Amino acid sequence: MVEWITSDRPVGYAEAVAWMEARADAIAQGTADEAIWLLEHPALYTAGTSARPEDLTDPDRFPVHVTRRGGQYTYHGPGQRVVYVMLDLNRRGRDVRAFVTTLETWVIATLAQFNVAGEVRAGRVGVWVARPDKPPLPDGTPREDKIAAIGVRLRKWISFHGLSINLDPDLGHFDGIVPCGITGHGVTSLVDLGLPVTMDDLDLALRASFATAFCDLKPG
Repeated sequence: MVEWITSDRPVGYAEAVAWMEARADAIAQGTADEAIWLLEHPALYTAGTSARPEDLTDPDRFPVHVTRRGGQYTYHGPGQRVVYVMLDLNRRGRDVRAFVTTLETWVIATLAQFNVAGEVRAGRVGVWVARPDKPPLPDGTPREDKIAAIGVRLRKWISFHGLSINLDPDLGHFDGIVPCGITGHGVTSLVDLGLPVTMDDLDLALRASFATAFCDLKPG
């Protein structure tokens, strides 16, 4: 059984990490169910295990939290749905790559419910949206904007951290970092794409697409 938890107030980053670590330990010990935690953070930057100092271009803009999830710098803040995923991969197949692919599939299926075509790109983490409405890059490469970030950590094959989807954050807040170390391409959100989606709408879409996305990682 997976417990779904929704926080109705912004949750501080250190508080969230402490809670996830405790829940992951409890799952490993068999004293708690797996969990999906839906929340928002106050405006902040996080630095994953591959973060490069030069990619933090405005260190004084928001608090910066060094974290042990995979990935580089990312932004979290109001208007962004953060989805922390605490699942037992001992029972869902001990395959990190397959797990990350499943998270991507979940995001893409969720976006599809709003007629948004999310895509993945080799060498670029996260989920992307083609922007033919914007001028191409100087080398002629079509413009693509990132709409979702993914970064996870495993302890005893229990996952925590997870993903974030841009619903309607202040996209200017990404200017203080090089998001995930990727230059040239930008960031977008559901509202930026012209979709009047609410957080409740997004949460319902996440729930609706979860079981199908994770069908190949069934407990057993």
